[in-house]
Amino acid sequence: MKKNRGKKVIVWDWNGTLLDDVDYCVDCINVLLHKRNLPLIDSDTYKEIFTFPVIEYYKSVGFDLETEGFEKPAMEFINLYYGRFSETKLFPSVPDVLSLFKALGYRQVVLSAMEHESLVKTLAGKGILSFFDEVTGVGDHYGSSKEETGKHLLKNLGVNPDEVVIIGDTLHDKQVADVLGVDLILVATGHNSKKRLLAAHPVVVDKLDEVIRLLS
Repeated sequence: MKKNRGKKVIVWDWNGTLLDDVDYCVDCINVLLHKRNLPLIDSDTYKEIFTFPVIEYYKSVGFDLETEGFEKPAMEFINLYYGRFSETKLFPSVPDVLSLFKALGYRQVVLSAMEHESLVKTLAGKGILSFFDEVTGVGDHYGSSKEETGKHLLKNLGVNPDEVVIIGDTLHDKQVADVLGVDLILVATGHNSKKRLLAAHPVVVDKLDEVIRLLS
C-alpha cells in the first residue's frame, strides 16, 4: 500500500486487531476439545489453522460435525467466550491510536464477524465505542463471512473505495478488502500467523501503532 494517498476512512476489524483475545479464544476452544477427548491446541497452532468461515476451523481441530452438527459446539464456545469476556483486554496502544486518527480527521468504523448486538456491547464495555462513526457486525454467532456486510457498509459510507483502508489481522480481512476493492494493512498480533499473512499480502506490521507511519 502506498503511504496515505487520500485516505479518509479506516475500517477496523475488532477481534485480534483492537482486542487482544487470541489466547483467550484458545483457552475457550480447549475447554470444548477436552470435553470431547480431542487433542488440545496452543496459540501457535491456532494461528496456523484459524480461518473463515469458522466451521472449517472447527473441522480442522477435530470436531465431528456430522454427528453433533456445528451449532452445538459453536454456541458452547460463544457462551464460554462471553461468560468471561471481562478477562480480555485491548491492545495497549489502542486508545492512543484511535485518538490520533480521530484528531487527524479520519472517519473510523468497525467491520466485524462478531454478531452485531454483541459487537456494540463489547466495544462499549471496553470504552471505545465513541471513537467510531459506524459499527457493523453480522447477523449470527457462527463466524460467517464479512464480505456482504462489508459491501453494505461501504455503500452506507458513501465514499470511493480509494478513500478507504481496512486494518485487520486475518486472511479473511484480505478477502474482504479484495472484494471491496480497498487498501489493506494487516497486523501480525491476531488470529493468523505473520507467515500466513505475508504469504497473502505485502503490508504486514508487527504492532498496531506501526499503522501510524503508513496513514499519518
